[in-house]
Amino acid sequence: MSSTSPAVGRALDVLLYLAARPGPVAGAALARDLGVPRSSMYHLLDVLVDRGFVLHLADRNAYALGIAAFEIGSAYLRHESIERLARPILKKLVATAQETAHVGILHGAETLYLLKEQPQLARTPVTLVTDVGVRLPAHLTANGRSILAHLPAAQVRALYPNAGAFVDRTGRGPSSLPALRRILNAERRAGWAREDGMITDGLQSVAACAFDHNGQPTAAFSVTRRIDRPRTPLEVLARAARSAAQQLTWALSGQAPEGWFTGDGRGTAPK
Repeated sequence: MSSTSPAVGRALDVLLYLAARPGPVAGAALARDLGVPRSSMYHLLDVLVDRGFVLHLADRNAYALGIAAFEIGSAYLRHESIERLARPILKKLVATAQETAHVGILHGAETLYLLKEQPQLARTPVTLVTDVGVRLPAHLTANGRSILAHLPAAQVRALYPNAGAFVDRTGRGPSSLPALRRILNAERRAGWAREDGMITDGLQSVAACAFDHNGQPTAAFSVTRRIDRPRTPLEVLARAARSAAQQLTWALSGQAPEGWFTGDGRGTAPK
């Protein structure tokens, strides 16, 4: 810790400590493990909570990483290796699926699309609102939900603190935190996420996420097609998206949940 900026050093220590833990941590445990007086620790935590870097779970009197910390991590990945490593994988995915595909990350409660690729010979043109740099509500996109499904429950709750956070585009999609959690649980069990007309009527998407070296969901591959003219079974597209996610996980030296990419025995994502 720098002798000239002890508060800055302690703040970074807190963030690194929370990042290495699988769940929320009590303030007393933070003070003890980091060797900081309790009064100083709680003052520091108040500042970090106010800035969004730490989330206070009042009902448990515990602390976890907040949205601001997650966004900084996403920004680092976005500006460094994700686009470079994912681009050739995305091209192979499109060649296999013969449908439009994207790479997206989570930016707060939104899906931010980093890459988009279309098949060279599109027999059925698909008009999409999803383009590079576009942001859409994550709870409505297969891309976003495939990432949300692997976040801690406390972080999902922080992203969706009230009913106003659930934007509606087509009259479909979850409109409450319990409804979203039911979908995320089902899609996590299935191994991929599915979206039917929640962003644009008549379009359907499937998605699967890749993981970083800490086992955190990092980015997702999604494939979109027209519902009325399917050329490939949805499960086949889902397997292609999962294969792409596995390749990016390997490229990132990532760690997926145990057994996540092995075999094809996963279920069908809910409608």
